[in-house]
Amino acid sequence: MACLTESITYENYGYTMKIHIHQTQYTIGDFNQVYNDITSTFSKKEIAGIHIYPELFLTGYPLQDLCLQKEFISKYQLLIDNLNQFFLNLNKDSCNFNVLLGGLDYEFEENGLPKEIRNIVFQAAPGKELIPVYTKNLLPNYDIYDEKKYFTPGTSPTVISFNDLNIGIMICEDMWPSSMHLNNPIKDLKCLIQSKKIKLDLLINLSASPFHIGKSEKRIQRGVEISNYLEAPFVYVNKVGSEDEIIFDGQSFLLSGQTLCLKANRFESDYKVCELPSFQKSDNTKKLNEQGNTWEDLFSPALTSSTPPILKPLTDNECQTIISALGFSIQEYASKTGFNNFIVALSGGIDSALVLAILHLTKKQDQKIEALFMPGKFSTGLSYDLSFEMCQRLELKLHNLSIKFLHSATKNAYLDTYKKELEGVANENIQSRLRGAMLYARSNHNNSLVINTSNKSEIAVGYSTLYGDSVGALSILGDLYKSEVFQLANYINNTFQEIIPPEIISRPPSAELREDQEDLQTLPPYERLDPMLEGILSYRLDQTDLENLGFIPSEVSKIYKLHNITEYKRKQFCPIVKLRSKSFGFGRRIPICKKF
Repeated sequence: MACLTESITYENYGYTMKIHIHQTQYTIGDFNQVYNDITSTFSKKEIAGIHIYPELFLTGYPLQDLCLQKEFISKYQLLIDNLNQFFLNLNKDSCNFNVLLGGLDYEFEENGLPKEIRNIVFQAAPGKELIPVYTKNLLPNYDIYDEKKYFTPGTSPTVISFNDLNIGIMICEDMWPSSMHLNNPIKDLKCLIQSKKIKLDLLINLSASPFHIGKSEKRIQRGVEISNYLEAPFVYVNKVGSEDEIIFDGQSFLLSGQTLCLKANRFESDYKVCELPSFQKSDNTKKLNEQGNTWEDLFSPALTSSTPPILKPLTDNECQTIISALGFSIQEYASKTGFNNFIVALSGGIDSALVLAILHLTKKQDQKIEALFMPGKFSTGLSYDLSFEMCQRLELKLHNLSIKFLHSATKNAYLDTYKKELEGVANENIQSRLRGAMLYARSNHNNSLVINTSNKSEIAVGYSTLYGDSVGALSILGDLYKSEVFQLANYINNTFQEIIPPEIISRPPSAELREDQEDLQTLPPYERLDPMLEGILSYRLDQTDLENLGFIPSEVSKIYKLHNITEYKRKQFCPIVKLRSKSFGFGRRIPICKKF
Protein backbone atom coordinates (compact mmCIF):
# COMPACT_ATOMS: atom_id res chain seq x y z
CA MET A 1 0.00 0.00 0.00
CA ALA A 2 1.33 3.43 -0.94
CA CYS A 3 2.39 5.85 1.74
CA LEU A 4 1.19 9.41 2.09
CA THR A 5 2.73 11.65 -0.52
CA GLU A 6 5.17 14.24 0.81
CA SER A 7 3.34 17.55 0.83
CA ILE A 8 3.37 21.09 2.12
CA THR A 9 1.81 21.45 5.59
CA TYR A 10 0.80 24.42 7.74
CA GLU A 11 -0.35 24.83 11.28
CA ASN A 12 -4.07 25.37 11.82
CA TYR A 13 -4.95 29.07 12.06
CA GLY A 14 -8.35 28.27 13.56
CA TYR A 15 -10.80 28.99 10.71
CA THR A 16 -12.88 26.89 8.38
CA MET A 17 -11.03 26.34 5.14
CA LYS A 18 -12.21 28.19 2.06
CA ILE A 19 -12.34 26.37 -1.26
CA HIS A 20 -11.58 28.43 -4.38
CA ILE A 21 -12.78 26.86 -7.63
CA HIS A 22 -11.05 28.29 -10.72
CA GLN A 23 -13.03 27.16 -13.76
CA THR A 24 -10.64 28.49 -16.38
CA GLN A 25 -10.78 29.10 -20.13
CA TYR A 26 -7.56 29.41 -22.12
CA THR A 27 -6.12 28.72 -25.54
CA ILE A 28 -3.84 25.68 -25.63
CA GLY A 29 -0.21 26.70 -25.14
CA ASP A 30 -0.97 30.29 -24.04
CA PHE A 31 1.73 30.23 -21.37
CA ASN A 32 1.90 34.01 -21.01
CA GLN A 33 -1.79 34.23 -20.14
CA VAL A 34 -1.47 31.41 -17.62
CA TYR A 35 1.48 33.10 -15.92
CA ASN A 36 -0.18 36.51 -15.86
CA ASP A 37 -3.39 35.15 -14.35
CA ILE A 38 -1.59 33.14 -11.68
CA THR A 39 0.63 36.01 -10.63
CA SER A 40 -2.29 38.44 -10.65
CA THR A 41 -4.48 36.15 -8.53
CA PHE A 42 -1.89 35.31 -5.90
CA SER A 43 -0.52 38.81 -5.55
CA LYS A 44 -3.83 39.80 -3.95
CA LYS A 45 -4.90 39.62 -0.31
CA GLU A 46 -7.93 37.69 0.93
CA ILE A 47 -6.90 34.52 -0.89
CA ALA A 48 -6.56 32.18 2.08
CA GLY A 49 -7.69 28.61 1.52
CA ILE A 50 -7.16 25.98 -1.13
CA HIS A 51 -7.28 26.98 -4.81
CA ILE A 52 -8.09 24.35 -7.41
CA TYR A 53 -7.47 24.56 -11.16
CA PRO A 54 -8.45 22.02 -13.86
CA GLU A 55 -6.49 19.12 -15.31
CA LEU A 56 -3.53 20.26 -17.45
CA PHE A 57 -4.39 23.86 -16.64
CA LEU A 58 -0.79 24.93 -17.28
CA THR A 59 -0.72 23.58 -20.85
CA GLY A 60 -4.25 23.15 -22.13
CA TYR A 61 -5.95 19.94 -23.28
CA PRO A 62 -6.03 17.88 -25.48
CA LEU A 63 -2.40 18.36 -26.53
CA GLN A 64 -1.94 15.42 -28.90
CA ASP A 65 1.54 15.56 -30.54
CA LEU A 66 2.05 19.14 -29.38
CA CYS A 67 3.40 17.84 -26.06
CA LEU A 68 6.28 16.18 -27.99
CA GLN A 69 7.41 19.29 -29.84
CA LYS A 70 10.65 20.90 -28.69
CA GLU A 71 9.40 24.49 -28.84
CA PHE A 72 6.32 23.63 -26.77
CA ILE A 73 8.43 21.81 -24.17
CA SER A 74 10.97 24.63 -23.82
CA LYS A 75 8.25 27.27 -23.38
CA TYR A 76 6.45 25.09 -20.87
CA GLN A 77 9.65 24.55 -18.88
CA LEU A 78 10.19 28.31 -18.85
CA LEU A 79 6.68 28.76 -17.45
CA ILE A 80 7.45 26.31 -14.63
CA ASP A 81 10.70 28.13 -13.84
CA ASN A 82 8.91 31.48 -13.72
CA LEU A 83 6.12 30.14 -11.52
CA ASN A 84 8.66 28.60 -9.16
CA GLN A 85 10.38 31.94 -8.81
CA PHE A 86 7.07 33.72 -8.25
CA PHE A 87 5.90 31.42 -5.44
CA LEU A 88 9.36 31.37 -3.82
CA ASN A 89 9.28 35.15 -3.58
CA LEU A 90 5.92 35.23 -1.81
CA ASN A 91 6.08 35.79 1.95
CA LYS A 92 4.80 32.58 3.53
CA ASP A 93 4.14 34.34 6.84
CA SER A 94 1.76 36.89 5.33
CA CYS A 95 -0.65 34.55 3.51
CA ASN A 96 -1.98 31.06 4.05
CA PHE A 97 -3.04 29.37 0.84
CA ASN A 98 -2.41 26.24 -1.15
CA VAL A 99 -2.76 25.81 -4.92
CA LEU A 100 -3.43 22.64 -6.91
CA LEU A 101 -2.57 23.00 -10.60
CA GLY A 102 -2.85 20.48 -13.41
CA GLY A 103 0.29 20.20 -15.52
CA LEU A 104 2.91 17.94 -17.12
CA ASP A 105 6.01 16.41 -15.58
CA TYR A 106 8.74 15.55 -18.12
CA GLU A 107 11.59 13.09 -17.80
CA PHE A 108 14.18 13.42 -20.58
CA GLU A 109 16.66 11.15 -22.38
CA GLU A 110 20.31 12.17 -22.61
CA ASN A 111 19.64 13.61 -26.07
CA GLY A 112 16.96 15.90 -24.63
CA LEU A 113 13.96 14.03 -26.04
CA PRO A 114 11.07 13.17 -23.71
CA LYS A 115 11.52 9.77 -22.06
CA GLU A 116 8.35 9.87 -20.00
CA ILE A 117 5.55 12.42 -19.62
CA ARG A 118 3.17 12.40 -16.69
CA ASN A 119 -0.19 14.08 -16.34
CA ILE A 120 0.13 15.42 -12.81
CA VAL A 121 -1.08 17.74 -10.09
CA PHE A 122 1.35 20.36 -8.81
CA GLN A 123 1.01 21.73 -5.30
CA ALA A 124 2.14 25.32 -4.77
CA ALA A 125 2.31 27.62 -1.75
CA PRO A 126 4.07 30.85 -0.64
CA GLY A 127 7.81 30.37 -0.22
CA LYS A 128 7.75 26.97 -1.96
CA GLU A 129 8.45 25.74 -5.47
CA LEU A 130 5.89 23.66 -7.35
CA ILE A 131 5.84 20.07 -6.08
CA PRO A 132 4.38 17.17 -8.11
CA VAL A 133 2.02 15.40 -5.67
CA TYR A 134 -0.08 13.13 -7.87
CA THR A 135 0.09 11.38 -11.23
CA LYS A 136 -3.05 10.46 -13.14
CA ASN A 137 -3.65 6.73 -12.72
CA LEU A 138 -6.24 5.94 -15.39
CA LEU A 139 -5.31 7.04 -18.90
CA PRO A 140 -8.32 6.96 -21.25
CA ASN A 141 -7.53 5.38 -24.58
CA TYR A 142 -10.84 5.29 -26.45
CA ASP A 143 -12.91 7.49 -28.74
CA ILE A 144 -11.29 10.98 -28.73
CA TYR A 145 -8.72 10.00 -26.09
CA ASP A 146 -5.28 8.56 -26.72
CA GLU A 147 -3.46 9.38 -23.50
CA LYS A 148 -1.58 6.08 -23.37
CA LYS A 149 0.25 7.22 -26.51
CA TYR A 150 1.78 10.14 -24.59
CA PHE A 151 1.62 9.68 -20.82
CA THR A 152 3.01 7.30 -18.22
CA PRO A 153 0.34 6.39 -15.64
CA GLY A 154 0.68 6.72 -11.91
CA THR A 155 -0.08 3.77 -9.68
CA SER A 156 -0.66 5.20 -6.19
CA PRO A 157 -3.38 7.13 -4.38
CA THR A 158 -2.48 10.44 -2.77
CA VAL A 159 -3.54 12.32 0.35
CA ILE A 160 -2.04 15.73 1.04
CA SER A 161 -2.34 17.84 4.17
CA PHE A 162 -3.30 21.49 4.44
CA ASN A 163 -4.48 23.25 7.60
CA ASP A 164 -4.58 19.89 9.41
CA LEU A 165 -7.08 18.67 6.82
CA ASN A 166 -6.55 15.51 4.78
CA ILE A 167 -7.26 15.98 1.09
CA GLY A 168 -7.44 13.23 -1.51
CA ILE A 169 -6.60 14.02 -5.13
CA MET A 170 -7.68 12.51 -8.43
CA ILE A 171 -7.52 13.54 -12.08
CA CYS A 172 -10.55 13.20 -14.39
CA GLU A 173 -10.69 9.55 -15.55
CA ASP A 174 -9.62 8.35 -12.10
CA MET A 175 -13.23 8.74 -10.95
CA TRP A 176 -14.43 6.40 -13.74
CA PRO A 177 -12.72 3.02 -13.14
CA SER A 178 -14.12 0.16 -15.20
CA SER A 179 -13.21 -3.10 -16.88
CA MET A 180 -11.21 -0.99 -19.36
CA HIS A 181 -8.67 -0.22 -16.62
CA LEU A 182 -6.48 -2.47 -14.49
CA ASN A 183 -6.91 -0.64 -11.18
CA ASN A 184 -9.51 1.34 -9.27
CA PRO A 185 -8.17 4.63 -7.84
CA ILE A 186 -11.29 5.12 -5.71
CA LYS A 187 -10.88 1.79 -3.94
CA ASP A 188 -7.11 2.31 -3.71
CA LEU A 189 -7.73 5.61 -1.93
CA LYS A 190 -10.21 3.90 0.41
CA CYS A 191 -7.59 1.28 1.28
CA LEU A 192 -4.99 3.97 1.95
CA ILE A 193 -7.11 6.00 4.35
CA GLN A 194 -8.27 2.87 6.16
CA SER A 195 -4.77 1.42 6.51
CA LYS A 196 -3.36 4.74 7.74
CA LYS A 197 -6.45 5.42 9.88
CA ILE A 198 -6.93 8.76 8.13
CA LYS A 199 -10.14 10.74 8.23
CA LEU A 200 -10.56 12.14 4.73
CA ASP A 201 -11.81 15.74 4.91
CA LEU A 202 -12.07 16.49 1.19
CA LEU A 203 -11.70 14.76 -2.18
CA ILE A 204 -10.69 16.83 -5.20
CA ASN A 205 -10.91 15.90 -8.88
CA LEU A 206 -9.10 18.08 -11.43
CA SER A 207 -10.75 17.49 -14.80
CA ALA A 208 -10.71 18.33 -18.48
CA SER A 209 -13.94 16.53 -19.26
CA PRO A 210 -15.55 17.02 -22.70
CA PHE A 211 -19.21 17.91 -23.04
CA HIS A 212 -21.97 15.80 -24.45
CA ILE A 213 -25.70 15.97 -23.86
CA GLY A 214 -26.47 14.64 -20.36
CA LYS A 215 -22.81 14.58 -19.25
CA SER A 216 -23.17 17.08 -16.37
CA GLU A 217 -25.91 15.04 -14.68
CA LYS A 218 -23.81 11.90 -15.07
CA ARG A 219 -20.80 13.56 -13.40
CA ILE A 220 -22.85 14.75 -10.42
CA GLN A 221 -24.42 11.32 -9.94
CA ARG A 222 -20.96 9.78 -9.95
CA GLY A 223 -19.72 12.45 -7.52
CA VAL A 224 -22.52 11.56 -5.09
CA GLU A 225 -21.51 7.88 -5.22
CA ILE A 226 -17.84 8.69 -4.56
CA SER A 227 -18.58 11.19 -1.80
CA ASN A 228 -20.74 8.66 0.02
CA TYR A 229 -18.25 5.85 -0.51
CA LEU A 230 -15.28 7.82 0.83
CA GLU A 231 -17.39 9.75 3.38
CA ALA A 232 -16.01 13.16 2.43
CA PRO A 233 -17.12 16.24 0.46
CA PHE A 234 -16.23 16.07 -3.23
CA VAL A 235 -14.98 18.96 -5.39
CA TYR A 236 -14.96 18.60 -9.17
CA VAL A 237 -13.17 21.34 -11.13
CA ASN A 238 -13.55 21.21 -14.90
CA LYS A 239 -12.06 23.34 -17.68
CA VAL A 240 -14.01 25.46 -20.15
CA GLY A 241 -13.33 25.94 -23.82
CA SER A 242 -13.84 24.53 -27.28
CA GLU A 243 -10.80 22.90 -28.82
CA ASP A 244 -11.57 22.44 -32.52
CA GLU A 245 -14.55 20.04 -32.37
CA ILE A 246 -14.45 19.18 -28.64
CA ILE A 247 -16.36 21.32 -26.16
CA PHE A 248 -15.43 21.57 -22.47
CA ASP A 249 -18.47 22.84 -20.61
CA GLY A 250 -17.17 23.62 -17.13
CA GLN A 251 -20.09 23.04 -14.72
CA SER A 252 -17.68 22.42 -11.83
CA PHE A 253 -19.37 21.50 -8.57
CA LEU A 254 -19.00 20.87 -4.86
CA LEU A 255 -21.16 18.31 -3.11
CA SER A 256 -21.26 16.56 0.22
CA GLY A 257 -23.02 13.23 0.25
CA GLN A 258 -26.22 13.81 -1.68
CA THR A 259 -26.21 17.57 -1.16
CA LEU A 260 -25.10 19.72 -4.10
CA CYS A 261 -23.49 22.73 -2.43
CA LEU A 262 -22.66 24.72 -5.55
CA LYS A 263 -22.39 24.41 -9.31
CA ALA A 264 -20.43 26.68 -11.64
CA ASN A 265 -21.75 28.06 -14.92
CA ARG A 266 -21.65 26.14 -18.17
CA PHE A 267 -19.83 27.24 -21.33
CA GLU A 268 -18.03 30.11 -19.60
CA SER A 269 -15.17 30.68 -17.19
CA ASP A 270 -16.26 30.97 -13.58
CA TYR A 271 -14.83 31.47 -10.10
CA LYS A 272 -16.54 30.20 -6.96
CA VAL A 273 -15.55 30.48 -3.29
CA CYS A 274 -17.20 28.62 -0.44
CA GLU A 275 -16.51 27.20 2.99
CA LEU A 276 -15.61 23.53 3.28
CA PRO A 277 -18.88 21.76 4.14
CA SER A 278 -19.12 19.01 6.74
CA PHE A 279 -19.95 15.56 5.47
CA GLN A 280 -23.40 14.18 6.18
CA LYS A 281 -23.80 10.42 5.94
CA SER A 282 -26.68 9.01 3.92
CA ASP A 283 -28.25 5.57 3.59
CA ASN A 284 -26.16 4.55 0.57
CA THR A 285 -22.80 5.49 2.08
CA LYS A 286 -21.05 2.26 1.05
CA LYS A 287 -22.51 1.88 -2.45
CA LEU A 288 -20.27 2.44 -5.45
CA ASN A 289 -21.40 1.72 -8.99
CA GLU A 290 -18.63 -0.15 -10.81
CA GLN A 291 -20.39 -0.51 -14.16
CA GLY A 292 -19.99 3.05 -15.48
CA ASN A 293 -17.69 4.01 -18.32
CA THR A 294 -17.27 0.61 -19.84
CA TRP A 295 -16.70 0.53 -23.59
CA GLU A 296 -20.41 -0.10 -24.18
CA ASP A 297 -21.31 2.82 -21.93
CA LEU A 298 -19.58 5.19 -24.36
CA PHE A 299 -22.29 4.54 -26.91
CA SER A 300 -25.41 6.41 -25.85
CA PRO A 301 -28.19 5.18 -28.13
CA ALA A 302 -31.21 7.41 -28.59
CA LEU A 303 -33.77 4.97 -29.98
CA THR A 304 -37.21 4.02 -28.67
CA SER A 305 -38.29 0.43 -28.04
CA SER A 306 -40.99 0.53 -30.73
CA THR A 307 -40.95 -1.64 -33.89
CA PRO A 308 -39.28 -0.27 -35.87
CA PRO A 309 -37.62 2.10 -33.39
CA ILE A 310 -37.52 5.86 -33.85
CA LEU A 311 -35.18 8.51 -32.50
CA LYS A 312 -36.09 9.79 -29.07
CA PRO A 313 -37.23 13.39 -29.57
CA LEU A 314 -35.15 16.19 -28.12
CA THR A 315 -36.57 17.85 -25.01
CA ASP A 316 -36.83 21.63 -24.79
CA ASN A 317 -33.99 21.61 -22.28
CA GLU A 318 -31.81 19.59 -24.66
CA CYS A 319 -32.62 21.97 -27.51
CA GLN A 320 -31.57 24.95 -25.40
CA THR A 321 -28.40 23.17 -24.30
CA ILE A 322 -27.54 22.36 -27.93
CA ILE A 323 -28.00 25.98 -29.02
CA SER A 324 -25.81 27.19 -26.14
CA ALA A 325 -23.14 24.58 -26.89
CA LEU A 326 -23.05 25.36 -30.62
CA GLY A 327 -22.97 29.10 -30.03
CA PHE A 328 -20.14 28.68 -27.53
CA SER A 329 -18.18 26.49 -29.96
CA ILE A 330 -18.60 29.02 -32.77
CA GLN A 331 -17.36 31.87 -30.61
CA GLU A 332 -14.41 29.89 -29.28
CA TYR A 333 -13.32 28.80 -32.76
CA ALA A 334 -13.67 32.33 -34.13
CA SER A 335 -11.78 34.03 -31.31
CA LYS A 336 -8.96 31.47 -31.25
CA THR A 337 -8.48 31.63 -35.04
CA GLY A 338 -8.81 35.41 -35.29
CA PHE A 339 -12.14 35.82 -37.09
CA ASN A 340 -14.92 38.29 -36.35
CA ASN A 341 -17.14 37.79 -39.42
CA PHE A 342 -19.21 34.78 -40.51
CA ILE A 343 -20.62 33.73 -43.86
CA VAL A 344 -23.38 31.21 -44.58
CA ALA A 345 -24.51 29.88 -47.96
CA LEU A 346 -28.27 30.31 -47.66
CA SER A 347 -30.27 27.98 -49.92
CA GLY A 348 -33.88 28.35 -48.86
CA GLY A 349 -33.62 24.99 -47.07
CA ILE A 350 -33.85 24.16 -43.40
CA ASP A 351 -30.17 23.32 -42.72
CA SER A 352 -28.72 26.65 -43.83
CA ALA A 353 -31.64 28.49 -42.22
CA LEU A 354 -30.95 26.79 -38.87
CA VAL A 355 -27.24 27.60 -39.09
CA LEU A 356 -28.04 31.26 -39.79
CA ALA A 357 -30.54 31.33 -36.91
CA ILE A 358 -28.01 29.90 -34.43
CA LEU A 359 -25.39 32.40 -35.59
CA HIS A 360 -27.88 35.22 -35.15
CA LEU A 361 -28.83 34.08 -31.64
CA THR A 362 -25.24 33.70 -30.45
CA LYS A 363 -23.24 36.40 -32.25
CA LYS A 364 -21.57 39.21 -30.36
CA GLN A 365 -22.42 42.86 -30.91
CA ASP A 366 -19.32 43.69 -32.95
CA GLN A 367 -19.57 40.60 -35.18
CA LYS A 368 -21.03 40.51 -38.68
CA ILE A 369 -22.96 37.76 -40.43
CA GLU A 370 -23.29 37.58 -44.20
CA ALA A 371 -25.83 35.43 -46.04
CA LEU A 372 -24.96 34.46 -49.60
CA PHE A 373 -27.61 33.06 -51.98
CA MET A 374 -26.11 31.38 -55.06
CA PRO A 375 -28.91 30.32 -57.45
CA GLY A 376 -28.26 27.89 -60.25
CA LYS A 377 -30.29 26.64 -63.20
CA PHE A 378 -32.51 24.47 -60.97
CA SER A 379 -32.98 26.87 -58.04
CA THR A 380 -36.61 27.82 -57.54
CA GLY A 381 -38.00 31.29 -57.02
CA LEU A 382 -39.42 30.08 -53.70
CA SER A 383 -35.91 29.36 -52.42
CA TYR A 384 -34.91 32.96 -53.06
CA ASP A 385 -38.13 34.34 -51.58
CA LEU A 386 -37.76 32.32 -48.37
CA SER A 387 -34.08 33.20 -48.03
CA PHE A 388 -34.90 36.87 -48.54
CA GLU A 389 -37.73 36.69 -46.00
CA MET A 390 -35.49 35.11 -43.39
CA CYS A 391 -32.82 37.76 -43.87
CA GLN A 392 -35.49 40.44 -43.46
CA ARG A 393 -36.56 38.88 -40.17
CA LEU A 394 -32.96 38.95 -38.98
CA GLU A 395 -32.31 42.42 -40.44
CA LEU A 396 -29.57 41.06 -42.70
CA LYS A 397 -28.80 41.84 -46.32
CA LEU A 398 -29.09 38.84 -48.65
CA HIS A 399 -26.29 38.83 -51.23
CA ASN A 400 -27.30 37.23 -54.54
CA LEU A 401 -24.43 35.67 -56.51
CA SER A 402 -25.70 33.53 -59.40
CA ILE A 403 -23.66 30.53 -60.57
CA LYS A 404 -25.68 30.04 -63.79
CA PHE A 405 -23.08 31.52 -66.12
CA LEU A 406 -20.21 29.85 -64.26
CA HIS A 407 -22.04 26.55 -64.61
CA SER A 408 -22.64 27.10 -68.33
CA ALA A 409 -19.01 28.07 -68.93
CA THR A 410 -17.80 25.00 -67.04
CA LYS A 411 -20.02 22.68 -69.09
CA ASN A 412 -18.79 24.27 -72.33
CA ALA A 413 -15.15 23.88 -71.27
CA TYR A 414 -15.77 20.24 -70.39
CA LEU A 415 -17.46 19.61 -73.73
CA ASP A 416 -14.59 21.27 -75.63
CA THR A 417 -12.04 19.06 -73.90
CA TYR A 418 -13.78 15.67 -73.74
CA LYS A 419 -16.34 16.03 -76.56
CA LYS A 420 -19.00 14.82 -74.13
CA GLU A 421 -21.72 16.60 -72.18
CA LEU A 422 -21.26 17.04 -68.44
CA GLU A 423 -24.27 15.06 -67.22
CA GLY A 424 -25.73 13.17 -64.27
CA VAL A 425 -24.06 13.27 -60.86
CA ALA A 426 -20.99 15.02 -62.30
CA ASN A 427 -23.21 17.88 -63.49
CA GLU A 428 -24.97 18.05 -60.11
CA ASN A 429 -21.73 18.06 -58.15
CA ILE A 430 -20.07 20.78 -60.23
CA GLN A 431 -22.85 23.19 -59.21
CA SER A 432 -22.17 22.53 -55.55
CA ARG A 433 -18.41 22.93 -56.08
CA LEU A 434 -18.90 26.22 -57.91
CA ARG A 435 -20.89 27.46 -54.91
CA GLY A 436 -18.08 26.33 -52.62
CA ALA A 437 -15.53 28.22 -54.73
CA MET A 438 -17.59 31.43 -54.63
CA LEU A 439 -18.20 31.04 -50.91
CA TYR A 440 -14.49 30.86 -50.23
CA ALA A 441 -13.73 33.68 -52.66
CA ARG A 442 -15.94 35.87 -50.49
CA SER A 443 -14.44 34.41 -47.32
CA ASN A 444 -10.93 35.32 -48.50
CA HIS A 445 -12.03 38.76 -49.59
CA ASN A 446 -13.67 39.90 -46.36
CA ASN A 447 -11.87 37.61 -43.88
CA SER A 448 -14.99 35.73 -42.81
CA LEU A 449 -15.42 32.28 -41.31
CA VAL A 450 -17.40 29.83 -43.44
CA ILE A 451 -19.85 27.82 -41.33
CA ASN A 452 -20.78 24.47 -42.86
CA THR A 453 -24.47 23.56 -43.20
CA SER A 454 -24.44 19.74 -43.59
CA ASN A 455 -26.25 17.55 -41.03
CA LYS A 456 -25.32 14.16 -39.58
CA SER A 457 -27.73 12.22 -41.81
CA GLU A 458 -26.12 13.61 -44.97
CA ILE A 459 -22.61 13.04 -43.68
CA ALA A 460 -23.44 9.46 -42.70
CA VAL A 461 -24.59 8.45 -46.19
CA GLY A 462 -22.35 10.75 -48.25
CA TYR A 463 -25.25 12.95 -49.38
CA SER A 464 -23.00 15.96 -49.69
CA THR A 465 -20.60 17.00 -52.41
CA LEU A 466 -16.91 16.81 -51.55
CA TYR A 467 -15.41 20.32 -51.91
CA GLY A 468 -18.96 21.59 -52.47
CA ASP A 469 -21.60 21.74 -49.76
CA SER A 470 -19.15 19.91 -47.48
CA VAL A 471 -16.88 22.98 -47.31
CA GLY A 472 -16.52 25.13 -44.22
CA ALA A 473 -14.26 25.88 -41.29
CA LEU A 474 -16.61 24.32 -38.76
CA SER A 475 -19.69 22.08 -38.90
CA ILE A 476 -22.29 22.86 -36.24
CA LEU A 477 -25.02 20.49 -37.48
CA GLY A 478 -22.76 17.50 -38.14
CA ASP A 479 -23.77 15.76 -34.91
CA LEU A 480 -27.52 16.34 -35.44
CA TYR A 481 -29.66 14.07 -37.57
CA LYS A 482 -31.96 15.72 -40.12
CA SER A 483 -35.05 14.95 -38.03
CA GLU A 484 -33.36 16.70 -35.10
CA VAL A 485 -32.64 19.69 -37.34
CA PHE A 486 -36.41 20.02 -37.82
CA GLN A 487 -36.97 19.75 -34.05
CA LEU A 488 -34.35 22.39 -33.29
CA ALA A 489 -35.76 24.75 -35.93
CA ASN A 490 -39.27 24.39 -34.47
CA TYR A 491 -37.91 24.99 -30.96
CA ILE A 492 -36.19 28.18 -32.09
CA ASN A 493 -39.37 29.44 -33.76
CA ASN A 494 -41.46 28.65 -30.68
CA THR A 495 -38.94 30.36 -28.41
CA PHE A 496 -37.72 33.31 -30.49
CA GLN A 497 -40.79 34.53 -32.41
CA GLU A 498 -40.46 32.63 -35.69
CA ILE A 499 -37.13 33.89 -36.93
CA ILE A 500 -37.20 31.03 -39.47
CA PRO A 501 -40.03 31.35 -42.05
CA PRO A 502 -42.37 28.39 -41.35
CA GLU A 503 -42.43 27.37 -45.03
CA ILE A 504 -38.68 26.67 -44.88
CA ILE A 505 -39.47 24.02 -42.26
CA SER A 506 -42.53 22.59 -44.01
CA ARG A 507 -41.25 22.38 -47.62
CA PRO A 508 -39.79 19.06 -48.85
CA PRO A 509 -35.97 18.98 -48.52
CA SER A 510 -34.09 19.27 -51.84
CA ALA A 511 -30.56 19.92 -53.07
CA GLU A 512 -32.01 21.63 -56.20
CA LEU A 513 -29.25 20.27 -58.44
CA ARG A 514 -31.61 18.84 -61.07
CA GLU A 515 -35.19 19.38 -62.22
CA ASP A 516 -37.80 18.76 -59.48
CA GLN A 517 -35.25 17.10 -57.21
CA GLU A 518 -36.23 16.04 -53.68
CA ASP A 519 -34.27 14.13 -51.01
CA LEU A 520 -36.94 11.38 -50.99
CA GLN A 521 -35.91 10.41 -54.52
CA THR A 522 -32.52 9.30 -53.19
CA LEU A 523 -33.02 8.52 -49.50
CA PRO A 524 -35.74 6.99 -47.30
CA PRO A 525 -37.85 9.43 -45.26
CA TYR A 526 -35.74 10.87 -42.47
CA GLU A 527 -38.02 9.40 -39.81
CA ARG A 528 -36.85 5.97 -41.07
CA LEU A 529 -33.33 6.89 -42.17
CA ASP A 530 -32.20 8.52 -38.92
CA PRO A 531 -32.99 5.62 -36.56
CA MET A 532 -31.24 3.26 -38.99
CA LEU A 533 -28.17 5.47 -38.89
CA GLU A 534 -28.34 5.68 -35.11
CA GLY A 535 -28.45 1.89 -35.03
CA ILE A 536 -25.32 1.72 -37.19
CA LEU A 537 -23.37 4.50 -35.48
CA SER A 538 -24.30 4.19 -31.80
CA TYR A 539 -25.45 0.57 -31.49
CA ARG A 540 -23.00 -0.75 -34.14
CA LEU A 541 -25.77 -2.96 -35.57
CA ASP A 542 -25.30 -4.97 -38.74
CA GLN A 543 -27.86 -5.38 -41.51
CA THR A 544 -29.50 -8.44 -39.95
CA ASP A 545 -29.91 -6.61 -36.65
CA LEU A 546 -31.60 -3.66 -38.36
CA GLU A 547 -33.95 -5.92 -40.30
CA ASN A 548 -34.90 -7.76 -37.10
CA LEU A 549 -35.84 -4.42 -35.56
CA GLY A 550 -38.42 -3.95 -38.28
CA PHE A 551 -36.64 -1.81 -40.86
CA ILE A 552 -37.30 -2.47 -44.56
CA PRO A 553 -34.55 -4.86 -45.86
CA SER A 554 -34.06 -3.04 -49.19
CA GLU A 555 -33.60 0.28 -47.38
CA VAL A 556 -31.25 -1.26 -44.84
CA SER A 557 -29.06 -2.71 -47.60
CA LYS A 558 -28.93 0.60 -49.46
CA ILE A 559 -28.14 2.73 -46.40
CA TYR A 560 -25.55 0.31 -45.07
CA LYS A 561 -23.76 0.39 -48.42
CA LEU A 562 -23.92 4.20 -48.69
CA HIS A 563 -22.53 4.52 -45.18
CA ASN A 564 -19.62 2.16 -45.87
CA ILE A 565 -18.53 3.54 -49.25
CA THR A 566 -18.46 7.23 -48.26
CA GLU A 567 -15.82 7.10 -45.53
CA TYR A 568 -13.47 9.05 -47.82
CA LYS A 569 -15.81 12.04 -47.67
CA ARG A 570 -15.91 12.01 -43.87
CA LYS A 571 -12.11 11.85 -43.72
CA GLN A 572 -11.93 15.16 -45.59
CA PHE A 573 -14.74 16.90 -43.71
CA CYS A 574 -14.21 19.97 -41.56
CA PRO A 575 -14.28 19.68 -37.73
CA ILE A 576 -17.73 18.61 -36.50
CA VAL A 577 -18.81 20.05 -33.15
CA LYS A 578 -19.24 17.09 -30.80
CA LEU A 579 -22.62 16.95 -29.03
CA ARG A 580 -22.81 13.26 -28.18
CA SER A 581 -20.62 10.66 -26.53
CA LYS A 582 -20.05 9.00 -29.93
CA SER A 583 -19.78 11.26 -32.98
CA PHE A 584 -18.07 11.65 -36.32
CA GLY A 585 -14.61 13.21 -36.09
CA PHE A 586 -11.23 12.00 -34.90
CA GLY A 587 -12.88 9.94 -32.16
CA ARG A 588 -14.24 7.62 -34.87
CA ARG A 589 -11.45 6.08 -36.93
CA ILE A 590 -12.44 3.83 -39.83
CA PRO A 591 -10.16 2.93 -42.79
CA ILE A 592 -11.16 4.25 -46.21
CA CYS A 593 -9.82 1.25 -48.10
CA LYS A 594 -11.36 -1.98 -46.87
CA LYS A 595 -12.97 -5.15 -48.20
CA PHE A 596 -16.27 -5.00 -46.38
